[in-house]
Amino acid sequence: MNLLFKIAWRNIVRNRRRSLMTASAIGAGALAMLLFAGYTNFIFTGLETGYVQRDGHLTVFRSGYFLYGAGNAAAYGIDDYLGVMRLITEDPALQPLIAVISPTQALVGIAANYSADTAASRTFIGVGLMPSDRDRMRRWDEYGTADVYPPDARLSDADPNRGLIGTGLARILGLCSALGLTNCPPAPAGSPAVPAAGSAAAVNSDITALARRELGDAASAAAAHSTLMPQIDLLAATVGGAPNVVSLNVSGALAIGAKELDDAYIIMHLALAQQLVYGRNEQEVTAIMVQLHRTEQLAAARARLNALFQQHHLDLEVRDFAELTPYYGQVIRLFSGIFLFISLVMGMIVLFAVVNTMTMNVMERTNEIGTIRAMGVRRVRIRLQFIVEGVLIGAIGATIGAILAILIGDLTNHFGFTWVPPGNTAPIPLRLVVLGRPWLIVEAWLGLVLVAAIAALIPANRAARLAVVDALRHV
Repeated sequence: MNLLFKIAWRNIVRNRRRSLMTASAIGAGALAMLLFAGYTNFIFTGLETGYVQRDGHLTVFRSGYFLYGAGNAAAYGIDDYLGVMRLITEDPALQPLIAVISPTQALVGIAANYSADTAASRTFIGVGLMPSDRDRMRRWDEYGTADVYPPDARLSDADPNRGLIGTGLARILGLCSALGLTNCPPAPAGSPAVPAAGSAAAVNSDITALARRELGDAASAAAAHSTLMPQIDLLAATVGGAPNVVSLNVSGALAIGAKELDDAYIIMHLALAQQLVYGRNEQEVTAIMVQLHRTEQLAAARARLNALFQQHHLDLEVRDFAELTPYYGQVIRLFSGIFLFISLVMGMIVLFAVVNTMTMNVMERTNEIGTIRAMGVRRVRIRLQFIVEGVLIGAIGATIGAILAILIGDLTNHFGFTWVPPGNTAPIPLRLVVLGRPWLIVEAWLGLVLVAAIAALIPANRAARLAVVDALRHV
């Protein structure tokens, strides 16, 4: 076997230019495959990090909410959610897996700003959460993406009346100036007429009176004396169907990539969301988010949660972040398909390059083949000799391509390029995670070497079938 490799290496060196061009084609294929693989790794880890930071790995719902709860979230509330959270956190199997566990409340309604000149209103989609839990979840970074967030001082556990709104909703409600937002133009001069001041004041007075009846004079007065933040009114139906109003002090705005969501999104304290949805009734939550230390623990944690709920006869179901965000799976399938297509193209290029090179080698060495066949070398040995040459060329090219891909990826990450991906409004660092999945480098290397070996087999069979007499007299 050592003799085979020695002869193969000498034959490769003897045709330096041809061997170099073939190895270069293989290296270019490896480079293209691995750089795109590094880019897709960056996309996958970035998406996963963002979704886990926002929603956790697993979310506990009341059974049926995932399919039907969007139409009436309040009807699928989890009662005694604090007891459920204690059950989860005190379980010996789950306790070491969980990083953060936090309740949330989903709600919809109408947001209005009657203090603005436009007296505008807009339907909103809201979520109530615990600000401290949100800050802890936003620090999760298993893959080292560096896409983590410092504590958001605009929300506080101690101030349930404070919240954030989307920049589009701030524009609609006329809060751009009050929040100091840039790129937030005022309404055009030809916009629809504004109701008379008396009418707007009357509506505002009615809503204020309703809010005081629901919140109590003390809480309403505390909200009214907040002069540092603009205030909006939120109207929603309680779980019993009665209208309910709360006041929200807007402490800032969030830029959200999707315009439909940006024009309607509100984040508020869990207590305020529960007050709006449940009023004086028993307080429930829509979901309980569970963030794990590592994604690889997801299957075990989900199985244990299901067993725990079944054991205690709780009407709850568990969904992971991929189920809650179908876009994540769509992106993975899209980029996986593109990577497969690129791999097939590169494989075809390598195949034809190696076939061409080895065919030329066979034609130039026909006399040599006849000579060693006359000396008693079997056909299988001839065939194996050319296959080994193809494998060596493939290994050299694939190794060069892999090294270049790693170096280019590191240089790209070092230079700090940025880009704005779909769904984002601000640039983020562009990284090529070539070394993020070492097994992918090994698979690409082995795949290209295998293609080179298969390509060499075609001319190797031709060389092995040559008649000894014809080969010796070949000119």
